[in-house]
Amino acid sequence: MGTPHRSEHDVVVVGSRCAGAATALLLARAGHDVALVDRSRFPSDVLSTHGLVRGGVVQLARWGLLEAVLSSGAPAVREVAFVRGNTEITRTVKERAGVDMLVAPRRRVLDALLLEAARAAGAQVHTGVTVTGLRRDHAERVVGLDARDADGQPVEFGARYVVGADGLRSRTAGWAGARLLESSTTDSAIFYMYVGATTWPAYEFHVAPDAFAGVFPTHNGEGCVWLSRPRAALATVRSAGSDRAAALAAQLESVSPTLAARVRSGRVTSVVRGAERLPNYVRQAVGPGWALVGDAGYHRDPITGHGITDAFRDAELLATAIARSLREPPAEAEAMAGYTDRRDSALQETFHLTKALASFPHPDRFVELQIQLSDALEREADLLASLPSPAGTAVRAA
Repeated sequence: MGTPHRSEHDVVVVGSRCAGAATALLLARAGHDVALVDRSRFPSDVLSTHGLVRGGVVQLARWGLLEAVLSSGAPAVREVAFVRGNTEITRTVKERAGVDMLVAPRRRVLDALLLEAARAAGAQVHTGVTVTGLRRDHAERVVGLDARDADGQPVEFGARYVVGADGLRSRTAGWAGARLLESSTTDSAIFYMYVGATTWPAYEFHVAPDAFAGVFPTHNGEGCVWLSRPRAALATVRSAGSDRAAALAAQLESVSPTLAARVRSGRVTSVVRGAERLPNYVRQAVGPGWALVGDAGYHRDPITGHGITDAFRDAELLATAIARSLREPPAEAEAMAGYTDRRDSALQETFHLTKALASFPHPDRFVELQIQLSDALEREADLLASLPSPAGTAVRAA
């Protein structure tokens, strides 16, 4: 195979979607030499209902990217509707933590935008690259990784830190030996599709016994229409084959007839996608020369729609810790332990509320938990808005 091509960097980030691209962006803006590697090509989609809660919008605004997201055609959503039976309550998204909107950009748009922002900040982006393992020194510290490029040729990346942002089934976490600190699985499922040619003015949440459905308005006048239920209840959708859209609409009829009617009056523009029995876990966040961010380090059932905001929050916490470690090597242990502590503290309330909601308690209790979640998300947005401004909001000179 010949001699591998080798490059040296301060940080190599494995995975270039929300968590990885955001981490690379912030480190590059702070002046560090960052390489971002991903086996995928961009733009491309990924399994995600992609509705951002307020904290995620706060992060986009703080990083100077919210206007770019809006310019891409993602609508600014300023209403949230809660529907239970014949009762509907619509609330305006009031200004708080510096933002007065929610937004749900398609992942093929959001991920590509973040990736290009990281590249513009100075990060070296390598797509079509498959990582095959981590490199360690004589003291067992991670000092880089091995990979193969799009032509199958070996490449090596040396780095002072390797960041695993490679998602739910993170190979980086496995190679690093990251311990599983907490783990459970809820017996739930979620399916979604895109529906156009109708009006979607608000984030919508529909509560019914053993069911939670909703809509996130997105690009091209479409709505991401989703339904979460116990796994057994969605067997008809799972087994419907090419008729999944009709099966999902039929399920929506039993949960929210008004939502089902609007879906049927619109036009389904996508296949139905979904997942079931997704894990809830927290992994060890850091080790010698490595760290995890996003779903690689922490994952929860998607019923709370908090994954992208988790990724943005933890990307900034990690980038701050690594930047300090690079500037002040003697402070590495303190800085990286600080990332662990801040991440674990930030995730706890939402993590446990997610597990409680994904068990589909009685609708009265479900609504109580949703109110607790809403309060937690507003506090989180306030906390994120209060963080010091990230370094280098302007693009780093080439």
